[in-house]
Amino acid sequence: MNQNNVAIAKAFYTAMGEKKIGEMEKYLHPDVQFSAPLAKLEGKEAYLEALKNFTTFFKTLAIRATFGEGNQAMVVYDADCPAPIGYLPSAALMTLSEGRITKIELFYDARPFGK
Repeated sequence: MNQNNVAIAKAFYTAMGEKKIGEMEKYLHPDVQFSAPLAKLEGKEAYLEALKNFTTFFKTLAIRATFGEGNQAMVVYDADCPAPIGYLPSAALMTLSEGRITKIELFYDARPFGK
């Protein structure tokens, strides 16, 4: 297991919880790919724009667990969102290369979003 990848993943989501877009940006590869139940994005700029929207949406974000294997790391976290969403447990599987996040696969229950 590459502990550095886990540390990077944790630092990225810690910065997200603190709503520090500039801090998150330094961990992203320029060609980062993002997929979630409600979105698919390619490229750092598109993903950063989505992050700006998300960080203004949630109230708090708390990391529950981090772990990894090889070039991947996973962060399990809870986001406290406004009604009607409320508590949103989520997991992000990240692929990293040379200290940068190249892919993020986000898992959560999209039903509260009406999807």
